[in-house]
Amino acid sequence: MDYAIIAAGEGSRLAQEGVKWPKPLVRLNGVTLIDRLIDVFLRNDATSISIIVNEEMTEVQEYLKALRLPIPFYLLVKSTPSSMHSFYELSHYLDGDKICLTTVDTIFKEEEFGGYVRRFLQEEELDGLMAVTDFIDDEKPLYVKTNPDLGIVNFLDKADDDCRYISGGIYCLRRPALGVLQHAIAQGMSRMRNYQRQLIAEGLRLKAYPFSKIIDVDHAEDIMKAESFLKS
Repeated sequence: MDYAIIAAGEGSRLAQEGVKWPKPLVRLNGVTLIDRLIDVFLRNDATSISIIVNEEMTEVQEYLKALRLPIPFYLLVKSTPSSMHSFYELSHYLDGDKICLTTVDTIFKEEEFGGYVRRFLQEEELDGLMAVTDFIDDEKPLYVKTNPDLGIVNFLDKADDDCRYISGGIYCLRRPALGVLQHAIAQGMSRMRNYQRQLIAEGLRLKAYPFSKIIDVDHAEDIMKAESFLKS
C-alpha cells in the first residue's frame, strides 16, 4: 500500500490562535501529527510513504529530511492552490495499485483505521473506499450520500434527508482513481470534493466505511479535543 500525506496547508488559523508550531509538528500527547500518521501507516502494510509540504514550511522540511524510514520515503516541497492539486503532485510518486491518502491533521482511532485498510484490501472490486463518520464537527462538511449497502451515490455540500455521514478525509483508492484525477486537473477543477464528485461522474465504484469519530485539527481548541479522543 502506497501512503500519501497532504501537509501543504498554511495552518493560519492555528497560528492566529497562538499555536507556535506549524501544523505537521503540532503534538498530540507528545507525538507530532506527522509522526503519528507515519507510525500508523508503517503498522498497516505501508510499502512507501509520500508527503507534500509547502515551500514556506522550512521547519517542517528540515524535520522530514532528517527522517529515516524502513521503506521508500518521498518528500515533495511545493506550494499548490488546493488539496486536490497537492494530491496530483503526490500521484507521480504512487506506483502501486493501492493508495491511501489523508491530510496531516486527520485524527482517528488506529484500530478503526486498521479495519478500514483491511476491508479495502479485501474488496478488490472497489475503486475507492472512503472513510466517513456521523460525528460532525466541521465548518464546511462534505456530506456523503449512500445506498443501503454503503455504496456512494453522491457528495453534497448540504445534507438531504438521506445523508447520515460526512467525509472523514481519508481515501483508499485504486489506480483508476488516478486517471480521474488527471481528468479533473485537465478540466481546471480544484478542491478534493469536486474530484470526488468526478469519481462518481466517471462511474467508479466507491463505498463508504464508517468511523465512530474523525477529528480535524484546525483550531487550537481541537488539540485538546483530539488528545482526549485518542486517550479515551
